[in-house]
Amino acid sequence: MLLRIPQVLTPDEVAQCRKRLAEAAWLDGRVTAGHQSAKAKRNLQLAEESAEARELGALVLRALERNVLFMAAALPRHVFPPLFNRYDEGMGFDAHVDNAVRQIGNTPMRIRTDVSATLFLSAPEEYDGGELVVEDTFGTSGVKLPAGDMVLYPATSRHRVTPVTRGSRLASFFWIQSMVAEDTERALLFDLDRAVMELSEAAPDHPALVRLTALYHNLVRKWARM
Repeated sequence: MLLRIPQVLTPDEVAQCRKRLAEAAWLDGRVTAGHQSAKAKRNLQLAEESAEARELGALVLRALERNVLFMAAALPRHVFPPLFNRYDEGMGFDAHVDNAVRQIGNTPMRIRTDVSATLFLSAPEEYDGGELVVEDTFGTSGVKLPAGDMVLYPATSRHRVTPVTRGSRLASFFWIQSMVAEDTERALLFDLDRAVMELSEAAPDHPALVRLTALYHNLVRKWARM
């Protein structure tokens, strides 16, 4: 399931991120790439333990916690501390698949990467190219969203970032270990959750709401791994 989530960050939060990123020191993005991905990756990245990364990562995590659509779609168990990257002119990232397991820096904790997320911090008109291209079972989707918007997609998907030909593309990226590991099961739960929400608004006293809500929670109980 590929899902676009609008306005994860407010305009003020985007501005705060942009200000801090403009002051930050950037490293070669290959520091977090696996062996194969390192051959394909051409970008810059904040050091995971930098003050800017920790501060802005906490800001992103707070935004995720208040976002109902994210919680319903990802069913998060663990969220990898958000990272931040920059693609300048001539930079891109060839087709690759994200590592299945990632270790959180300076801890023994590892998370399984079920869902990948890209949170856009540059407005589309600020750069040319830099499109996130995701290949899934339904074909190929190109994603280039307004600043503050985010896209979720299965971490099993092949994806790439097309070369930037003008300007700079700033984004946060991270992974989620979901309580429900299988993408098709998460998609079914998300569709059911949205249907329950729509029915509760259109017909709040409809007797089917109780049955549908029970079905949703019983499916979560069946599929969730805590």
